[in-house]
Amino acid sequence: MEAKDPETFAIIGAATEVHRVLGCGFAESAYQEALAHEFRLRGIPFEREALLPIEYKGEKLNTAYRADFICFNRVIVELKALVRLGPIEDAQLLNYLKVSGRPVGLLLNFGTRSLETKRMVGASNTQTQSESVKSVESVD
Repeated sequence: MEAKDPETFAIIGAATEVHRVLGCGFAESAYQEALAHEFRLRGIPFEREALLPIEYKGEKLNTAYRADFICFNRVIVELKALVRLGPIEDAQLLNYLKVSGRPVGLLLNFGTRSLETKRMVGASNTQTQSESVKSVESVD
């Protein structure tokens, strides 16, 4: 992957190191803790377990999402430890992008022999929610 987006490149680099050291087979919480440590070592700014409020017709709902990380205050990072990613995991990150207005999301799956990554790009806040996600790409 070329460094068109140095922030996601740095996050994926940190995740790759965690996967290289731990391998697959651990619980998601172990990867989350290790990744937070790796972010600190690399100077990557992050918020862990970031609350993402949900609004409906201008009213904040009592229900909210919780993203595993927000890095650089713009990239939502969601971790999984699954045999295979599917449409449910994609939809989860897409919803996080939609409610947060953040421009980029990374889905990182530590449950496979090689780290599996997906990068999703959200639209600017000037567009409507139905137009809020522009693309999904694998970054293998």
